[in-house]
Amino acid sequence: MSQGTRSPEAPLHDGMPALGLGTWENDDPAQCTESVTTALDAGYRHVDTAQIYRNEAAVGEGIAAADVDREDVFLASKVWIDQLAHEDVIDSTRESLNKLGVESVDLMYVHWPSGAYDPAETLPAFAELRDRGLIDRIGVSNFEPEHLDAATDALGETPFANQVEMHPLLRQEELREYADDNDIELVAYSPLARGTVLDDPTVGEVAEKHDVSAAQVSLAWLREKGVTAIPKATGEDHIRDNLASLELELDDENVNAIDTLGRTDRQLNPDFGPDWE
Repeated sequence: MSQGTRSPEAPLHDGMPALGLGTWENDDPAQCTESVTTALDAGYRHVDTAQIYRNEAAVGEGIAAADVDREDVFLASKVWIDQLAHEDVIDSTRESLNKLGVESVDLMYVHWPSGAYDPAETLPAFAELRDRGLIDRIGVSNFEPEHLDAATDALGETPFANQVEMHPLLRQEELREYADDNDIELVAYSPLARGTVLDDPTVGEVAEKHDVSAAQVSLAWLREKGVTAIPKATGEDHIRDNLASLELELDDENVNAIDTLGRTDRQLNPDFGPDWE
């Protein structure tokens, strides 16, 4: 996509743009700021960060420098596992807002159901943050169905979103069915399988058929599944290539070919993570 081409708009999933910029491991402050500004000026309207990424200040500077009003940016962050006691949730979220230079975020996630996480203590703190106007929506990340059940019981409602690793090599059928049945948005981190999906022959064949990149195919496949993707990109070429996925329409044959890959390649599996099903 050239500089002068109008950027396609991501469809909205209950107010959340279905394509966002991920910033995991974008820990060089100047580069992070530049990538956020570049993405927003190119047409992105969704930026995802986290306390543990240690780049919230850089993300905030990138948003402030972009030629986009703050109210037009869907901004999400996550509370780390050592900050999930009730008062720590409140205090660390305030610190996140200060670093980001904003009065509120559109979505705040529990980053993992681990560490200090206790549904009965952690999630009421998130509800309190929402009541105070510091966050707009409550999300969770890396939750399996049993964690989502417990979170729903603690909140008295389902979380707005569950952010998990998802891509053509990890299709998350059970979580997608759970999300559909319970009106939860699914957000895919590592939607390119940290580059592994780019080497898959089937994805490559679909890309060649449409004369697009394998990255665009992966992101378009996620969109066909009703899933929001937040690929990390730092350079302008990759930022714009990912954005161009919004113009790619996969047919049933393309989708079915990817659906039947039969691979389960999880890229992120820390020792404090769930027992994945």
